[in-house]
Parts: sequence; structure tokens; C-alpha cells
Amino acid sequence: QVQLVESGGGLVQAGGSLRLSCAASGRTFSMNSMGWFRQAPGKEREFVARIRWSGGSTYYADSAKGRFIISRDGAKNTGYLQMNSLKSEDTAVYYCAARMTPNGGYDYWGQGTQVTVSS
Repeated sequence: QVQLVESGGGLVQAGGSLRLSCAASGRTFSMNSMGWFRQAPGKEREFVARIRWSGGSTYYADSAKGRFIISRDGAKNTGYLQMNSLKSEDTAVYYCAARMTPNGGYDYWGQGTQVTVSS
């Protein structure tokens, strides 16, 4: 079992930056990957980025490429999503999630943190 708690959301002006954190606890040694997702009002939840916990390989949605950087600090059991050049369309609730297997869906989810980008 893994517990995830997001933090770092807030209000930011378009073009600005924000760093989200995801603190993990429990069986973190069994985590295969940590991913970030977001959901805007009235829209489906969408994938943003993921990082392999061991090795650190990354993968990004097209909307995040070149602007967002996903990383992790294994010693702190914490994942991060650095968001740069923020746009109004980035406004959403951001969730982190843990995947316990190499493939398939994500098994555990955080409560979410609100990111609002003003123009």
C-alpha cells in the first residue's frame, strides 16, 4: 500500500512557474512509477507525465513537453512536477499517482492540488 499527498498548488500568473510535490509513504520501495495527471472542470482526467522510480526514465504528454519537468528524490520518497511557462489552459486539479507494475493502470492516487493560472 502507498499513500500519496500532493502539495505546492496555488495561483500563478501566465508565464510563471510552479513546483508540485508528491510525498509518498508506505511500500514506496515497490513503486514502479509515479505519474502526474490533471483534471479541469467539465473535462476528463488527462495524463501529464510519469517517471520510473528506479532509473528515472521520463515520459510526457505533448501538452507538457518542453515546459514541465518530472523528477523524484528517492531518499525523501518524494516526486516533483516543475511547471514552467504556465498557460491558462494548465488550470486544473493536479493528482499524483503510483503504479506498482511496469504496465497497466495506476494503483494509488493522491487527493489532488489546485493549480490556477491567471492571464
